[in-house]
Amino acid sequence: MNVDTKMGELMALMPGARRALFAKYHLGGCQSCAFDDTETLAALSERAELDANEVLEHLQASHEHDLTMLIQPEEVKARIAGGDSIFWIDVRTREEHDAVKIPNSEFFNQELQEKIFKEKLSGIVVLYDHTGKYVLDQVAWFRGHGIENAFGLNGGIDAWSQKVDPNITRYRLEI
Repeated sequence: MNVDTKMGELMALMPGARRALFAKYHLGGCQSCAFDDTETLAALSERAELDANEVLEHLQASHEHDLTMLIQPEEVKARIAGGDSIFWIDVRTREEHDAVKIPNSEFFNQELQEKIFKEKLSGIVVLYDHTGKYVLDQVAWFRGHGIENAFGLNGGIDAWSQKVDPNITRYRLEI
């Protein structure tokens, strides 16, 4: 990856890149600072009057940090086998949760949020979405609110069903 990488490719490689760009440079969060998937990082940086190499370094550092907030399905399985307590939180839609879920997971809603902040959760908190593409924002939010033992399931429920529990039905979202 370099400054000539297209933004769509960059977003696919670094799921937290949009958050990192907006937080530091106010890019990608609104119509006036939006970018197109075919625009390169160099072109975006030039338009925003930023040094493209500096922006790339920031994105790479942010991505490295994001990786520390993810946990692999195999590691969760090993922790369960080792007796660790896992508190599963499903951050998908209610419809997805009702259709298919990881056993013992709870659907994230206002009531669960209040319970989490009222009680001190033991073990680790594992949040999951469908493919792991959007879970980082929720993990960052949890950690920002003092829940340092929160992790996002890398690859989401889809990876869990492929690597750990084939009894969980895989699905595809139609939009």
